Amino acid sequence: MTPFRISFCCTNTDPEPWLAGLRTALPQADVAVWQPGAAQADVAVVWMPPQAFFDEQPQLKAIFNIGAGVDALLKLRLPPQAVVVRLEDAGMAVQMAEYVCQAVIRQFRDLNAYADDVHAGHWTYYPPRQRRDFPVGVMGLGVLGARVAQALAHFEFPVLGWSQTPKQLDGVRGFHGPAQFHDFLASSRVLVNLLPLTPETANILNRDTLSRLQPGGYVINVARGAHLVDEDLLALIHSGQLVGALLDVFRTEPLPAEHPFWREPRITLTPHTSARTLREDSIAQIVGKIAAMARGESVAGRVDVGRGY
Repeated sequence: MTPFRISFCCTNTDPEPWLAGLRTALPQADVAVWQPGAAQADVAVVWMPPQAFFDEQPQLKAIFNIGAGVDALLKLRLPPQAVVVRLEDAGMAVQMAEYVCQAVIRQFRDLNAYADDVHAGHWTYYPPRQRRDFPVGVMGLGVLGARVAQALAHFEFPVLGWSQTPKQLDGVRGFHGPAQFHDFLASSRVLVNLLPLTPETANILNRDTLSRLQPGGYVINVARGAHLVDEDLLALIHSGQLVGALLDVFRTEPLPAEHPFWREPRITLTPHTSARTLREDSIAQIVGKIAAMARGESVAGRVDVGRGY
């Protein structure tokens, strides 16, 4: 592989461990943090970079996004010849699976209610539920969504999956396309959102869609805050049509102190931590993809800029 230059431009990320890892794995590469006026690079490793970065780096051959979502990146003007590559897993899939599974199990087993009762000094029991009455629908069956759906199936929940195109997963009842979307919702009691954010999926969690869930509906959003119409979720919880929600992503992050989500006890909040990028796994994946591209091979995770994922 001929010598090449890597430019690192990641917002809110300590660059030094990344630089050290990339330099160790790619000793023949010149790896540096981007600064205005920096030398031209062949490859970029980015997270929420400014437009100025791409304006100054028009010759890039590849752009590696260190998170699973590329919606913010695709809002920028990118070099037309650059291949955009996302990390399909990088240690995030197992984290997402454990996060969603614990949330579903806590809801299924009434563990949140038990915690509240114990805190209040009450010794109570709730009648056990049947798993067949607790179907879980997973929206989005990419790398993360597929791992979540199959992990839920391991706990013997009825699991349904919806995607734009047909997908077959063991233990998962598949739905696909707009024609089957309403049937998917009506078959789900818990709804887990793992869709990519595109113009077509923005605001997809709204009054109409969430009202179609089975009685006792519960929402888990671990994709993007812009998927959810906040006011609609609150209205459906206040009316009793939904019993609650677990939200890890928000339209504005950190969540503003005045937002009503903070004051709704039936909504559990976490600070965008359901699946964090693991640096060592990410570096190994980036290095492997760079090597494959240098050999002229196709790489997994290549983003279709037109589709948005």
